[in-house]
Amino acid sequence: MILVSTLAAFALALIHMFVGRMRFVRAVPRQWWLSFSGGVAVTYVFLLLLPKLEGGQPLLAKLFEGLLANLEHHAYLVALLGLLTFFGLERLAVGSRLARGGHGANDVTSAPVFGVTMTLHALYNVLIGYLLVDDRRGVQGVLLFAVAMGLHLFVNGYALYGHHKGSYERTGRWVLALSLLVGWLLGILEDLPKLVTAALTAFLSGGVLMNVFREELPATHESRFRPFLLGAGLYGALLLLL
Repeated sequence: MILVSTLAAFALALIHMFVGRMRFVRAVPRQWWLSFSGGVAVTYVFLLLLPKLEGGQPLLAKLFEGLLANLEHHAYLVALLGLLTFFGLERLAVGSRLARGGHGANDVTSAPVFGVTMTLHALYNVLIGYLLVDDRRGVQGVLLFAVAMGLHLFVNGYALYGHHKGSYERTGRWVLALSLLVGWLLGILEDLPKLVTAALTAFLSGGVLMNVFREELPATHESRFRPFLLGAGLYGALLLLL
């Protein structure tokens, strides 16, 4: 189990390290692999992550005890917080690029925006790395999680590279790769309470959904239905077979 999670953690870290240098990304039409990744991500969210939110609701209800007591879906509130956090980051990055001119050498974010973005994405990666080490999933569950997160981080990393370019190459990719490994190491050394794990899973769900809406489900005129269906079908079949 530890060996599998170790290999998966380093594989995900390598995605961050080399996403801006993968030539096949430029060889394959952007719309194709975005749509394929979107199919996998949507299937993962609806078949695995959302059911986990329901399972974590009783635990999160205790966390909010005395606060929003009448709310029946605290898990979805945490997921919404994750979605809003990364939506805000995306708007911040886009606004920064536009404010700097949005063309040529100026088509990058400012240093403060880059710092905020990397900080929050690093925390997000710590979360992914930690959840990678979950004995309750078993080997198959870890592999399924790693495949979905690999495609998710691939698309997410490519988007970050597009926003930050040279800053991502010099600093960002190292920060994100190391933060993922820090999360994995934390998962190996520390067993957090189930309540905390439930909250982290819910927040991750919101973050994944945001990235599906933003990058992995591009505008209709840019999307490709067949790759999307292929990604959803292959990953869905894999879930049903295992």
